[in-house]
Amino acid sequence: MDAFHRGGNFFNLLPMMKKKLAYGLLFALVCLASCSFTSNKEENDKDKLLLEVIQYILKQGHFDPKTIDDNYSIQVYDHFIQGMDPMKRYFTQADIQEFKKFQYQLDDQFKAADIAFFDLVHQRLVERMAQTKPYVSDLLTQPWDFDQAEFFESDYKALPYAQGAKELKERWRLQLKYMSLSSFIALQEAEKTKKEENPAYEVKSDSLLESEARNQTKTTMEEYFDFVEDLARKDYFAQYVNALVESFDPHTSYLAPEEKDRFDIDMSGKFEGIGARLSKRMDQTKITEIISGGPVWRDQALEVGDEILMVGQEGEEPVSIVGMRLDDAIKLIKGPKGTTVYLWVKKVDGTKKTVSVVRDVVELEETYAKSAKVEKEGHTYGIINLPKFYVDFVDQNTRNAATDLAKEVDKLKKEGVEGLVIDLRNNGGGSLKTVVDIAGLFIAEGPIVQVKSSDNQVDVYMDEDPKIQWDGPLVILVNELSASASEILAAAMQDYERAVVIGSTQTFGKGTVQNLIDLNRVIRNSDYGDLGSLKITTQKFYRINGGSTQLAGVRSDIPIVGRYSYLEVGEREMDKPLPWDQIEPAVFKPWTGYINYQETIARSKARMAKNTYLSLLDQNALWIKEQQDQTQIPLRLSDFLAEVEADELKAKEFSKIAEFDNKLTFSYTSFDAPAVRADADLVKARDRWHRELAKDLYIDEALNVLEDLKLKFTDLTKLTSVDH
Repeated sequence: MDAFHRGGNFFNLLPMMKKKLAYGLLFALVCLASCSFTSNKEENDKDKLLLEVIQYILKQGHFDPKTIDDNYSIQVYDHFIQGMDPMKRYFTQADIQEFKKFQYQLDDQFKAADIAFFDLVHQRLVERMAQTKPYVSDLLTQPWDFDQAEFFESDYKALPYAQGAKELKERWRLQLKYMSLSSFIALQEAEKTKKEENPAYEVKSDSLLESEARNQTKTTMEEYFDFVEDLARKDYFAQYVNALVESFDPHTSYLAPEEKDRFDIDMSGKFEGIGARLSKRMDQTKITEIISGGPVWRDQALEVGDEILMVGQEGEEPVSIVGMRLDDAIKLIKGPKGTTVYLWVKKVDGTKKTVSVVRDVVELEETYAKSAKVEKEGHTYGIINLPKFYVDFVDQNTRNAATDLAKEVDKLKKEGVEGLVIDLRNNGGGSLKTVVDIAGLFIAEGPIVQVKSSDNQVDVYMDEDPKIQWDGPLVILVNELSASASEILAAAMQDYERAVVIGSTQTFGKGTVQNLIDLNRVIRNSDYGDLGSLKITTQKFYRINGGSTQLAGVRSDIPIVGRYSYLEVGEREMDKPLPWDQIEPAVFKPWTGYINYQETIARSKARMAKNTYLSLLDQNALWIKEQQDQTQIPLRLSDFLAEVEADELKAKEFSKIAEFDNKLTFSYTSFDAPAVRADADLVKARDRWHRELAKDLYIDEALNVLEDLKLKFTDLTKLTSVDH
């Protein structure tokens, strides 16, 4: 089976579903469409048809279909209300009391394709937005007093719904003041920079900057209200449908036609701009992924979890994106290649900084597997970095992760390396087929992963090639952002005791498979236009030892604390994830090439317990967690700046972390040298990577483990050589 993963999900096309299900589903739904709805031409018939179709698919195709009962109804109710007013800025407690009459009826409404609850909530939201717009505009006519001691609560879930219009207006006041304060501070910083660059420059007064900040907030809110006024009923209905389907599990979702178009563009793999993926949570725009080979990846000034507060263009005043729609924020950040964007950022550790990024396209070469070699105490080792499990399903002759990694292994073997490190940190996954192929490079034939379907049938994916390309010492590196395919490879190597897994306490924990079903292929000749698509969870991954990777992920043999160790990262932090469970283990024989596998792990743990840098990393990770948990933001300028200064002083205490250096020299192989040296940009990229490796505690310990691991044979020239 070929499965494709992007952002933690595997996707299969409809033909990959069991034929019996696919044919039965198609027949039943065509009959449903032709018999039940062709004569009904009312405005909401398309919505009702959509609910009928999705309900049938969920019942027949979901891996773990829910019982549509009162418990399900409560989940849908909570999900939809939170989604319609996530920051509790529109609905009052009176509205919520009225809505709660439907709390136990949504299961029955779903079964009957009744949309009365949706219509009520949607209409009320439209009314509340219309009432809100005038007083939001009014609040921004008067200057803010940044000397007044007030706080803005950024944890909206902790807030009750407002008693009435007066309390709602006060919440908006604090929200708008926070947005303006963020802009005001960024404008102040911009003025200081101008003065430093040009001593003759006359710095603007604080009163003028306050006015500019307030006007920026006003512009942001005007654009926001223009956007929500342009939203059609169908846009909100798509949100209701997602409340219905996401209550099954967090990876099952409805893609309206416009969303499907964006999804297709995203899956094409064409990245430009700053080379980072962003997500919106409440008012916060955060970085969720750094794309290998992109500008942000090259500059190293930003990391996953950083929040972008302001965006500035060359020669223009910065604009606050706090509260701005994600699409509009992305438009500000993206731009032509070669131009510079300035980002005012709140770092993961709570410190604030301004980062300039020269926009560019992703360096494709850096999205592929690459290798380096290193000499340590008379021994040579190899490191292979694999950013993702890439494959082209359309053209099988193009590069893929398995053949590329095999080539890198072959290069390193010819360089005489005595051990290998496979780096899967931040690898979100990819093609399942490539995982099986890659695992087969390190073991003789045997099972790699088990996949269970909704009918309880378990398929075992095997490496059927008895040849082993590398049977020397092997280490796998992972972290909290290693997901799906990465977890399968790490789990298989761990179960076989083929490799020592080093990294975070556990990996992401995404152990499910999704199918993308085009609803237009199910309901043919519909009179209602494009129905969109449904991404549905259809299968679950299990290790060859029988345990699922769902939620539990892969626990490292040698856990090393990192910046994300105490943060809410992973499948377990999502809403309603499928549970962990286990099945019968596959039949397999552990690898027996090591003399001291468990002893090596024990020695490494003892070594890490004494490592002073590791202790400092742990303190830093705990402090980062404290920063993330702080939800009350001071709105008095002096208090806000005092917190910023305190955070910066605290951050300096952890500056020694960056001083770590293993004093080793990393280099490219002699086979790569001619091609690398012919490309100046590639030289810079590789040299930068080599410097990173020298300051990487994970790599340092991986090399120690390779040095400790002893084989039952030591003549590496006898290793099987495979041509690729």
